[in-house]
Amino acid sequence: MGKRTVEFVLGLIGGIFGFFGALIALMFGGIGSALGGEGASTIIGLGWLAILFSIIGIVGAALVKNKTKVGGWMMIISAIGGVISVSLAYALSFILLIIAGLMAVIKKR
Repeated sequence: MGKRTVEFVLGLIGGIFGFFGALIALMFGGIGSALGGEGASTIIGLGWLAILFSIIGIVGAALVKNKTKVGGWMMIISAIGGVISVSLAYALSFILLIIAGLMAVIKKR
């Protein structure tokens, strides 16, 4: 069992930033819905999906110290799923989570 502090910190920060990116998407979807814009409900749904992926990323970061590979894969899935969900709002989180996930999966003890 290694320390994996870098992976933990990057994953945690990535998950938190992903949460804020998802809130931005929810905010734009809410504004669009209030103004009667088409597709606003889709943006709101994808914002909630991004929140789910952010939670998965945070859980993966918490698991990376004891179950390194599982936590790493959770962060990679979170990064890819989040950026597919809300694109640019998840960009910083994508970078942080993908780096942390790949480090956890590839890096030797």
